[in-house]
Amino acid sequence: MEKNKKIFNVKDLCLYFQTKRGPVQAVDQVSFSLVCGRTIVFVGESGCGKTSLARAILRLLPRNVHTYSGKVFLNSINIMALKEEVFRKEIRWVKAAMVPQAAMNALNPVIKVEEQIAEPLLVHDLVQTKDEAHKRVVEACRLVGLPLDFLGRYPFELSGGMRQRAAIAMALAAKPDLVVLDEPTSALDLLTQANIMNVLKRIKKETGITFILITHDIGTSSELADDAAVMYAGQIVEKSDAAHFFTEPLHPYAEKLMASVPTLREDKELDFIPGQPPSLLNPPSGCRFADRCHKRFDKCVYEPPFLEVKKNHWVKCWLYE
Repeated sequence: MEKNKKIFNVKDLCLYFQTKRGPVQAVDQVSFSLVCGRTIVFVGESGCGKTSLARAILRLLPRNVHTYSGKVFLNSINIMALKEEVFRKEIRWVKAAMVPQAAMNALNPVIKVEEQIAEPLLVHDLVQTKDEAHKRVVEACRLVGLPLDFLGRYPFELSGGMRQRAAIAMALAAKPDLVVLDEPTSALDLLTQANIMNVLKRIKKETGITFILITHDIGTSSELADDAAVMYAGQIVEKSDAAHFFTEPLHPYAEKLMASVPTLREDKELDFIPGQPPSLLNPPSGCRFADRCHKRFDKCVYEPPFLEVKKNHWVKCWLYE
């Protein structure tokens, strides 16, 4: 695949959920693009819409969808316009795969590991025989560092880290263009987290695969990210390359997030964000962070534009108008 080609482009993606109290605006007018071989990380507090964004991209939608709109281009094809049956057969797991949150608990406890990793290959007719499927499974397991003697075991016989590797191998077996990683290191101990991140870095280097990493762990995400986006109350409030974001965050919310992360190389007083995020049932009409912002001024009662403050560094804030 040609380098520096924009293979993934999201425009004005919305996903609202219907509840008894009204629609929840989980993802609201989200737009971003991703270049082949790069990794973008989405960070933000719990409930800001990160996982809903992942599900919107893969069309893994619950029954209570109120609004689902926008455009999602994968290799110049608007996959949002495809019929569900076509999307299921030709896109999901084939061109775009997902490692879900708490993936180590997503495996079926009564089906052996090899069968589960091979299932997407057989269901989507990506291989013709079980021998071909076995070869692809072995290839994926070697890529993620899963010992081959674990293939004949059941998921409950594996440690948390090994189950996580199995879930990643399942996503990689079909050799998709894009893999969405939703909290791939949650519920793991620190050493296992580091091992999983090292595995992902090696996979990225060896295969050039494109990742979307969703996490609240800013320190861990910095190891894998090429680009970074900050979500708040269902919207992207800042997006830039990772080098600039992790050293020079511009949005007041991003500044507070980075100030709350401890570092090894400097002794600093950790900061915090007062208050709590607004309800997505009825979010504020102006800047959604205004009530918690230490830099708030009169203009924040209006919806801020998404401005390119520096080259490829976008911020949704009136401070940079």
